[in-house]
Amino acid sequence: MAGRPKVLITGVSGLIGGLALRDLSDKYEFSGLSRRPVAGIVHTQADITDLEKVRAASHGMDMVLHLAAETQDYDDWDKVMSNTMGGTLNMYRAAQEAGVKRVVFMSTGSTMCGYEWYEGSPYGKLAANELQKLPATEKMLSYLDPPRPDSFYGVGKLFGENTGRLFSDKYGMSVICIRLGAVLPGDEPEMVRHFPGYLSQGDAVQMLDKCLGAPDSVRFDIFDAISENSRRWRDTGHAKDVLGWRPTGSSDRFDPKALSV
Repeated sequence: MAGRPKVLITGVSGLIGGLALRDLSDKYEFSGLSRRPVAGIVHTQADITDLEKVRAASHGMDMVLHLAAETQDYDDWDKVMSNTMGGTLNMYRAAQEAGVKRVVFMSTGSTMCGYEWYEGSPYGKLAANELQKLPATEKMLSYLDPPRPDSFYGVGKLFGENTGRLFSDKYGMSVICIRLGAVLPGDEPEMVRHFPGYLSQGDAVQMLDKCLGAPDSVRFDIFDAISENSRRWRDTGHAKDVLGWRPTGSSDRFDPKALSV
């Protein structure tokens, strides 16, 4: 691949897109698609539900970083179906037709956060500030455990993961899914329940870079992205082993006493 790899970022006007542009533009030639305009890159102002616009934006790309989703109304089925699910299918179709070699799909920890809900759940106790670390008698969950979404949004992201596996198997496209932790605008937890799943901005950017630059042998995979929090209950060892990801952030640097649950 001559020069910097060409990467389309869908949903580029959001927080994660902005971090990628800020910290990785020296390594990748970014273009973008989002409903809000973004200066400084080749940009298509369009909705992810507009298949023809997504097709046009995907033309000539080496990779796609797919961030676009319904992020305002997590439990509005119509919006999740249209934006998170329908928009993601548009992206996969356009990428496959354009010969894109890799899609990095932004999934979410919400695909697993339903584990916090059952009575006596140690994961729920961690989120509620009733435990400071996972008891030795309890297991840390990984991408190998059955998904347990906590919202329609989480269900929509599972659709994206499973559709990505199909496109990888059927068309040979590399699809890497990131189950993103809580990345916050101020780079610190905003409520107590962020402490287990907090992901520092620096760790998030490193994960994006590791996924975009992963070996061609990574055909399909799912990686949990969470900083080194003492209350963490999802296992990040797979990303460390396969990608060489080395998170350095931690929610332990912050005081939960000043925050609401």
